[in-house]
Amino acid sequence: MPIAAVVVAPDGRVIGQGVNRRESDSDPTAHAEILALREAGRVLGDWRLSGCTLAVTLEPCTMCAGATVLARVQRLVFGAFDDKAGAVGGLWDVVRDPRLNHNVEVVGGVREAQCSALLSTFFEERR
Repeated sequence: MPIAAVVVAPDGRVIGQGVNRRESDSDPTAHAEILALREAGRVLGDWRLSGCTLAVTLEPCTMCAGATVLARVQRLVFGAFDDKAGAVGGLWDVVRDPRLNHNVEVVGGVREAQCSALLSTFFEERR
């Protein structure tokens, strides 16, 4: 799937990046966001990604939204909304649940048309 993610440090450096490798790695957790968060943690030497921004082409699923909260990411930016599995407002909203100990600033719909077109083309080519 054409899903990619980057983690940007407060100073503007890209400290983590990932692409969806679930199928190629036969790993249900190998989503772009998870791989980018893992790399960012290694680069910083800390699981807390305070002040960092996670940017991704598609609204994160429940697993990735939860990992974003647990990593203490400050801001989440995504392109296309996912009405079927999105957990940042599409289907439900994990990252802004007031019961959690950390809330994430969300900017959704950035370059939404371009991100949606990438996904649509990908799936049309496989039909």
